[in-house]
Amino acid sequence: MKKFISEFKEFISRGNVIDLAVGIIIGSAFTAIVTSLVNQVIMPAIGFVIGGINFEDFRWTLAEKSGDAPEVAIYFGAFIQQIINFIIISFVVFSMVKLINVLRRKEKAEDKPVAPSAELAMLTEIRDLLKENKLR
Repeated sequence: MKKFISEFKEFISRGNVIDLAVGIIIGSAFTAIVTSLVNQVIMPAIGFVIGGINFEDFRWTLAEKSGDAPEVAIYFGAFIQQIINFIIISFVVFSMVKLINVLRRKEKAEDKPVAPSAELAMLTEIRDLLKENKLR
């Protein structure tokens, strides 16, 4: 049991797991922000431009409310809002991944050692040959 606990502690303390946890928390908070942006800013503005339409009210009624039976409807307005949420989140995540990839490429390019010029290689070879002749 102690070995299991120590292995679990090692697994949790690795940077990747902690980074993943932080990413999930930030992603959750970001989703709430985008949902608020879409529901309370973008959709009301679109509704105003179209003519005072509230997208949440868009629905296709299959059966009207009768007696104790509730209305049966397909709420495609809410679905449209979720599609807009998805598009915005996807665009932001894509942009972030693209930026991270560009930064990684720059970092790799800086890490590569510069090959010596042809002149420097020739001079190094001459130096090595002169050293060999002195040793003989």
